[in-house]
Parts: sequence; structure tokens; C-alpha cells
Amino acid sequence: MQNFPAIGLIECSSIARGMTITDAVVKKAEVRLLQSSPISPGRYLLLFWGPVAEVEESLKDGLAACGDKLVASLFLPGADQQLIDCLLKRTLRPETDSLGVVETFDVSSALLSADAACKAAEVKLLELRLAHGIGGKGYWVVTGMLHEVQAALEAGAAIAGDKLAQQETIARPHPDMLNFLW
Repeated sequence: MQNFPAIGLIECSSIARGMTITDAVVKKAEVRLLQSSPISPGRYLLLFWGPVAEVEESLKDGLAACGDKLVASLFLPGADQQLIDCLLKRTLRPETDSLGVVETFDVSSALLSADAACKAAEVKLLELRLAHGIGGKGYWVVTGMLHEVQAALEAGAAIAGDKLAQQETIARPHPDMLNFLW
């Protein structure tokens, strides 16, 4: 079994506190930032990754620094590497047979559902967008053979549960449409 990294997430209701939390998290252990920025509506989102034990320790310190400003948190040990690669913009444009899109009402469910989808089927994660400019929502896009995309969407939707906003399958997308994903 591959040794997958972990992802930590803290969303708080204060931008100033978010910056303090970021400092506490990166000082605690050897973790790397994926995102640390204000999001709508006036909240702050911190995402970081690294080895499981380090992420867990940094998350504890971050949550302690967050105090009563906590909106959401997530500890995702064993995260699929595609999530990290996508967030760091380290993905290559693969051949596209079909697309699957899942939209969720929050960031945590977007991460959890994308992770489940990548582990459930032979798909490539093309995009993982979290919170910025979409009102705190999240969405992800995968590509692969139609049956694999459908299996990935099924797994992702099941994990998202009542946080699922919408899911769509696009068989044989037009090349002009694909240009907007990159």
C-alpha cells in the first residue's frame, strides 16, 4: 500500500485570526501550505499537507489558536496524491473521454468527495476549486472513460451526502469547452 500524505483544513470566521492560525500551524511541524487566504463571506481558509503525524499535530495547534472563530475543520489522513497535485497545479492535461463534475456546499465535503472519487475509479483529477469566488462552495472535475467517471461520481456523491449541490456527467466534451478547464 502506498503511503499517502494527510491534508488538514481549518476555516475560521476571522481573517486576522486566520493569519495567526497559519503561523501556528507552520511553526508546529513540517507541513506545507496548499492555501492560506481570505474567502467569501469574510472568512479565512487554511489548507496544509504533509506526513500524517505532522499534519495531526499542526491541526491541533491550529484549532487551539482558532478558539471560538472555528467554522469547520478536517483531518484527512491517507489523502490521494491527486488532490495535492491538483491544488499545487502539478497536473498535466490528459486525454479526455468523459468529464464528471461534483459541486458541494462546502470545502470539507469537496475534499472528502474528491478523495473518495479518485480512490474509487481510474480517473484523473483535472480541477479542485475551493471557496474562492464561489461563495464558500467547492467543486471538482475528473476525466476518464465514461464508466469510470460514473463510478467516481457515485462514490463522491455518496460521501458528500446532504452537502452535495449537484453532479453532472459530460460524455465526449467538445474541445472548446475543455479549453476553459485549463
